[in-house]
Amino acid sequence: MTSYNKISILATYDYIILGAGASGLMLAYRMSQDTFFDDKSILILDQTKDKGNDRTWCYWDNGVGEWDALLTKTWDTIFFGSESFSKTISISPFRYKMIESKTFYKSLWKSINLKSNFRFVEDTVHDFTELEKGVQIITENGVYFGAKVFNSLPKPEVYNSQEKYPVLQQHFVGWFVKTNVNTFDDSKATFMDFTVPQLGNTRFMYVLPIDKKTALFEYTLFSKDLLQYSDYEKAIASYLNENNISEYEIIEKEQGNIPMTAFNFQKLNSKHILNIGTAGGWTKASTGYTFKNTSKKTQQIVDFLKKKDDLSQVNNSAKYRFYDLIFLDVLANHNDEGAALFSSMFKSTDTITLFKFLDEESTLYEDLKVILSVPPKRFIQSLFKRFF
Repeated sequence: MTSYNKISILATYDYIILGAGASGLMLAYRMSQDTFFDDKSILILDQTKDKGNDRTWCYWDNGVGEWDALLTKTWDTIFFGSESFSKTISISPFRYKMIESKTFYKSLWKSINLKSNFRFVEDTVHDFTELEKGVQIITENGVYFGAKVFNSLPKPEVYNSQEKYPVLQQHFVGWFVKTNVNTFDDSKATFMDFTVPQLGNTRFMYVLPIDKKTALFEYTLFSKDLLQYSDYEKAIASYLNENNISEYEIIEKEQGNIPMTAFNFQKLNSKHILNIGTAGGWTKASTGYTFKNTSKKTQQIVDFLKKKDDLSQVNNSAKYRFYDLIFLDVLANHNDEGAALFSSMFKSTDTITLFKFLDEESTLYEDLKVILSVPPKRFIQSLFKRFF
């Protein structure tokens, strides 16, 4: 156990970013690209700077996007599959885009490292406390003071210890598979394939063919409890076998666990502390998607800092948080019906409207189209529960 009385390092910064993952690094990058921050001292704290290829991010985008130069692969067509509804869907004018984290991290660090007012310290954050004029941060090796702090280090106990809002997990294991012969149709991505055994949960296979010989197979669940690691791998192996893919090499693996909750993260923010990324509720509660939301919100923060000072005034959309809450109520209370729920949405709603809704850019009319695609009995039950 660290004895804080022995800590002697003390440094002061205008901004401190806790965590150099997607949200923290993207915020730092945006600051490095804006001359407003050139005279500001900025510290990034994390246990590791070089995180390697620890993530694969995907998102849909309309037209040319900010991160296109970093993309590994794009698709104009997706496949949705279930026992009740299956369809190959053109998503034009959208494209489904994939970024590998090693490429993303390398590119952003290259820009950040050009700025002398940025500093990275490899350290472990133990605690941080808001004071009258800023925030004190205690780490393994020192004490830092920041006028403003952006925290991306999640505290699951905050939302796991409450019962007002449902908490599910999007948990998965993925295999990057390579074959010796042309095997995959790399013109389309399998968005959700619910034909895998559901076993009382919401389970699907997510497949991203990078080329005709390489693809990512990811076994994913939306549920409360995690599985044994071997269960995920058995499901992937079974899926490959059922699709007559027997001669392959596993060239890389990935694993993840993303919280899905409509907990009001905004109430955790204060004048000098803003929680970002998963710690700030930036993960889309109803789907687990985070990257595009992070891209939008980091730009909003930069714009906010140029005009205002009180970080508690950074707002999230209450309307979409309520939509997510209703959806998660249904999914949490009827987890075995997830396949039917998503099938109904994809069958009854055109994909463009659905994407706009999930991007929180839809009109009220489009909102209603998506909401009414959910089986009405479950929707009404959840709505009644929240109002009464």
